[in-house]
Amino acid sequence: MRLIRLALPVYVELLTAVVAVGLIDTLWVSGLGSEAVAAVTIATTTENLALGVILCVGTGTTVLAGRRDGRAPLAPVIRTAWLLLGVFALAVAVPGVLLREPIARLFTDDPVTVGLTASFFVVAFAGIPVFYAQNLTDGVFKGLGDTRTPMRTALLCNALVIVLDPLLIYGLGLGVRGAALATVAARLATLAVSALLLVRRLRTGTGRGSVNRADAAAILRTGLPMSGDFLARALVGMALTGIVGRQGVAALAGYGIGLKIMMAGVMSFYALRQAAMIRTSRAGEADGPSSRRDRAVPVVLYGLAAGLAASLVLNALAPAAVGLFTADPAVAAEAVWFLRCMPLYLVPFGGLIAVGGVLQAGGRGAGLLAATLAGFAVQLPLAFLLGSRMGTTGVWLAMAAGAALSLGLLRPAWRGPRAPGGATARDRAPRSTRTAAGPRSGR
Repeated sequence: MRLIRLALPVYVELLTAVVAVGLIDTLWVSGLGSEAVAAVTIATTTENLALGVILCVGTGTTVLAGRRDGRAPLAPVIRTAWLLLGVFALAVAVPGVLLREPIARLFTDDPVTVGLTASFFVVAFAGIPVFYAQNLTDGVFKGLGDTRTPMRTALLCNALVIVLDPLLIYGLGLGVRGAALATVAARLATLAVSALLLVRRLRTGTGRGSVNRADAAAILRTGLPMSGDFLARALVGMALTGIVGRQGVAALAGYGIGLKIMMAGVMSFYALRQAAMIRTSRAGEADGPSSRRDRAVPVVLYGLAAGLAASLVLNALAPAAVGLFTADPAVAAEAVWFLRCMPLYLVPFGGLIAVGGVLQAGGRGAGLLAATLAGFAVQLPLAFLLGSRMGTTGVWLAMAAGAALSLGLLRPAWRGPRAPGGATARDRAPRSTRTAAGPRSGR
């Protein structure tokens, strides 16, 4: 239950920070026409790719802060993380602003949509440092075992976007660029609040220290597999969209609607992953076979259960949920069938995503990434082959096969033998009495 208590605030945060902002912008610009909606859709999709870049710093900092909280000074790793953030932010923001029109043309040939997308990009890419800084601040809080503060600041950001969007889009007549300005302004105000709370939290107890190469290497080594996993999923998702598009416009539209609905369930898997990563990193660095089993097996079971629960809910609500997005019978039929087929995919996918938190915090993120890529290596050609023979049903079966293969390949990493004599990690004296379930520390 302690894992669930950590995961619930993360779930709310992910829904609001990752999903809701883009939906709010899309809803407000819908009154400007289809080109404006397309521009915001392209921009938010691109931002998800940009998020994958900074995950290596954010998640790496979470793990290292969790390992050191109460055991070693936090100041060196936090200062090093901020330096890395600056490097990554400049590497994404500057090319993004300068190449905004060529990037927009990668997604559409319509000149109006390209112009609107570029208008959004010039603000959004300039605001990337703010976006990345919020991600890192949240990562530090999570490393200290606090998942509620990131949830509250994410809710604050959404509330600000809801207020600022109509004011800037319509009140000041800024259109699509107003949506981008509203998002960046809301994030900047939220970052100011988050930074103030973090400074108060870390005012004492962080120790002394400066930026150093060892901490930079540790952050990147720990976080890069998570970043690679995220980016690989985003790229494979784009390739899968192309495969589904071969089945016709109705199939592609139904797939897009089904994905949006399914996201509410998938975010619970990622919440479990982050909660497991936080709890494992704060529990210490013991990495024997018995401790690996004792920590990972329950997390896998939680993930499988979350996948089953999400499948049951989505199947029960599929027709009603799809009806909120489309009145086209052909599109609705494709979206409902997509959700009907998803239990085969969501159950193994839930276990795979959840156990990734334990593996990453335990320094086995490279194995996780390798298993993910192996699953994709099977999924994509199988989707193309089965899609040609069975239509979209074949594509959905290929998704399930890829997720099941990835989880199966990870089995040796999380299901190891127990120690001789039945000893387990629970028999060992903890390195610190301060865990994610205990009192907040790092103050």
